[in-house]
Amino acid sequence: MILFDLIFHVGTLGSIAWVFRESLSTFIGKILSGLYELRTGEDTPMGQLYRKLTFLGLLSVFITGAIGFPLKAMFEQVFANPLIISGTLATTGVILWFTDHLTPRKIGLRQIGIGMAIIIGAAQAFALMPGLSRSGMTIAFALFAGMQRKWAAEYSFFIATHTILGASLLKTIEVFSIGGLTLSMPVLITVFTVSAIAGIFALKIVIHLLYKAQFRVFSYYLWLLAAGVAYTSIKGIL
Repeated sequence: MILFDLIFHVGTLGSIAWVFRESLSTFIGKILSGLYELRTGEDTPMGQLYRKLTFLGLLSVFITGAIGFPLKAMFEQVFANPLIISGTLATTGVILWFTDHLTPRKIGLRQIGIGMAIIIGAAQAFALMPGLSRSGMTIAFALFAGMQRKWAAEYSFFIATHTILGASLLKTIEVFSIGGLTLSMPVLITVFTVSAIAGIFALKIVIHLLYKAQFRVFSYYLWLLAAGVAYTSIKGIL
């Protein structure tokens, strides 16, 4: 079931690539230019910036792995405890609520530093726990650290690609080591396709509400969901 869940996340990589296609194409072009500069001995400010951003993104992913991997077994156990999940859902709602009340953030791409990369990587690590939104946690803590809303979103989804692919590869190796897939390939392809299409619409809504400082819309949904999960858990339905 965990691999099945991860396939949903892998499908969202397609939606990230589509929604952020312009930013991603710009980033890839700039980083290739920056690496070429190192080879030729030329070193422009733009090349330095994108090499630094690449390093910081990889640092965030490393921090996620360093914190998340040792806690992986504990996080996976939460899947079997709906009452804990109701608490993490409610916590995500509270965190998103506070992001709407922040003053305008001022830190842009050039001001992002190692400390901010570590904070965002740690937020992503704890978001491996069910009920804590990965995008919600990384965007929120980027905002808390002072990053502008546009760059908080793009940085969050930039490091998502590395994190989701790494987690999926790790889980795939684990699944095949204990006997292989119990779900047919058509089922997995369907899951991937549906999540990619749904992810495009969902991501556009996230970006729209983030830029307008209206994340509280998700807070209401999460609190309602948390109450429903808690009620069904206490009643023994779940």
